[in-house]
Amino acid sequence: PAAMRYTEARLEKLTQDVFLSDLDKNVVDFVPNFDETEKEPSVLPVRIPNILVNGADGIAVGMATSIPPHNLGEVIDAVKAYMKDNTISVKGLMRYIKGPDFPTGGIVVNKDDLHKIYETGSGKIRLRGKVEVEKLKGGRKQLVITEIPYTMLGANIGKFLNDVASLIETKKTTDIVDISNQSSKEGIRIVLELKKDMENLTNMLYKKTRLEDTFGVNMLAVADGRPETLSLKQIIEYHVDFVFEITTRKYHTLLDKELEKQEVQEGLIKACDVIDLIIEILRGSKNREQVKKCLVEGITEGIKFKSKASEKAAAKLLFTERQANAILDMRLYKLIGLEILALEKEYRETLRKIKEYQHIL
Repeated sequence: PAAMRYTEARLEKLTQDVFLSDLDKNVVDFVPNFDETEKEPSVLPVRIPNILVNGADGIAVGMATSIPPHNLGEVIDAVKAYMKDNTISVKGLMRYIKGPDFPTGGIVVNKDDLHKIYETGSGKIRLRGKVEVEKLKGGRKQLVITEIPYTMLGANIGKFLNDVASLIETKKTTDIVDISNQSSKEGIRIVLELKKDMENLTNMLYKKTRLEDTFGVNMLAVADGRPETLSLKQIIEYHVDFVFEITTRKYHTLLDKELEKQEVQEGLIKACDVIDLIIEILRGSKNREQVKKCLVEGITEGIKFKSKASEKAAAKLLFTERQANAILDMRLYKLIGLEILALEKEYRETLRKIKEYQHIL
């Protein structure tokens, strides 16, 4: 939990649709924020398994987690496949999720181990940078690294450049003329200018530098309140159960809202039919409370009526408390013929929505 100044951010459209939609429909519980001045969601109603898409990396007391990031489209396809057939195996899910999708690219060397890693939730992925050969004028060539292992990100790019420089200094290779980091926001581009074509140089870089590195996978997550190492299928399973729960809560909230509307609309329609009697009650009463007691409980004491028949009819109205409040708050223009028609149309729409939400639930 942190103060707003640490957590403030401008949100992407995706965030609005995927992380925050339906937050106003009681889909998750709200808890006090860090200084108890506001309420915040205990968990966001995320509609994708973000733990797989975004990856996770962190340590706690006696435990650590390291989940690689994955491709958004592939993960959604896998979730859909699980929803169509929840007996699908990890191998079946891997038809959609071929492997991790790191922002820095890279090539997974030990593809055959991926099945076991996704099955058990732990293991090691060997990652290699992607090296391309570019021809220069005068027949010379240069090696261009366009993708790097995820573990090389940040300060480790500098370490890689130092490692290559040290290979040149210690004369382990004499084929590199120059090395430069031309990476930009367009992507990674590390250029090694060569004297001549050198077949073994790429292999040497894989062996002697971090151009080939290991990413340790440990898919530990908090599941139902306790830490657990999960397989790929279990993560998707928990996610689908969670989405099922938030969707159920959403439609219960929408249904309750429409049922409230139905109650009020039925009261107003009934009130329009006996409006002369209601006006008589209003004119003969001393205060709002007296009117309310008459409308809800049929208590007519202390109210002046024009006739005994009116008093008898008033005792039989028996509106609900919500209906009585709506009648007392009603504006006079609502009694115009067209307004009554509009009210009946709204009522029919409310009934349609109630039927729809009950059907979904």
